[in-house]
Amino acid sequence: MFYLQSLEIPIIAAPMAGGVSTPELVGAVGAAGGLGFVAGGYLSPEALAAEIELAHSTGVPFGVNIFIPDDAPSADALARLDDYRAKLTDFAGRYDVAPGEPRIDEDHYAAKLDVLAQSPVPVVSFTFGCPSKEEVEALHEVETFVLVTVTAVDEARAAARAGADALVVQGPEAGGHRGTFSATTQSPTEPLPQLIREVIDAVDLPVVAAGGLASGPALRAALDAGAVACQLGTAFLLADEAGTPEAFRRALQDPQFIETRLTRAFTGRPARALENDAVRALRDAPPAYPQVHAMTLPVRLAAAKALDPQGMALWAGTTWRDAQPGPAAEIVARLWAAAQEARA
Repeated sequence: MFYLQSLEIPIIAAPMAGGVSTPELVGAVGAAGGLGFVAGGYLSPEALAAEIELAHSTGVPFGVNIFIPDDAPSADALARLDDYRAKLTDFAGRYDVAPGEPRIDEDHYAAKLDVLAQSPVPVVSFTFGCPSKEEVEALHEVETFVLVTVTAVDEARAAARAGADALVVQGPEAGGHRGTFSATTQSPTEPLPQLIREVIDAVDLPVVAAGGLASGPALRAALDAGAVACQLGTAFLLADEAGTPEAFRRALQDPQFIETRLTRAFTGRPARALENDAVRALRDAPPAYPQVHAMTLPVRLAAAKALDPQGMALWAGTTWRDAQPGPAAEIVARLWAAAQEARA
């Protein structure tokens, strides 16, 4: 079975759903001594199987991340969807599209578990919840190492009880979705190094740090706090191999964007993104996931097609200014050298 401690360089490319985490990125990070992840979120089971096959062809270890379905939104959250639709319709007018329907979608969770049982991979990580003990045991039977994303001590304890092999401890600095077990959860706001220490005190499991890790000193602080590896997403957004849309790439280097915000605007789940027109106009989105995600999808796709970053979900962590373009292997080498220099 794969173990985190076997990594030549303790850097993991975070799974970034929606096309950013390409097989090329997975292979490049793995070949550089780290670990890449296939982002299984939003993929059909068939598409996930194809991505896994491509990742296997790289010849390096890799992981697969999948989303755990949310509990049903509260009656209050569902009641607020009509008001949200009115605001979204106004905003969508600039792209001449209409909001999508607020459908319920479990992201083919059970079918994806079947894919992972039939086509085993070295590592599987879970986000948005905790797998059952039986689901973890099924992955262990095919020699798969299991990671669970947590944002608080109580979530870490639940993952340990389920039999997780290690935890991805996600701090509030992270870009993209908070990995909370519920869309309504208000996760802790303490800095990542402090959260790592709290989790290590609470459970006896290896910890992967995630959130705001786009520089050598940040990596060093996480490792010194007790993490065995660091998971980076924002740092790889400008990598040559990443599938980051062109308008998104430009926005990351555009001085008009000055800060990130934690927002429910795009999916109903709290997520950190560059503040743009959409974040400002749709900030009152109810905690209804995946309904809000389905409603905003046509708008986000239309904005991306128009190369307009003001309507896109520009997921980014607090240290997005540290992200640099270039081959993924160079990004891994540069960050690890900087982390070692910081230690010295």
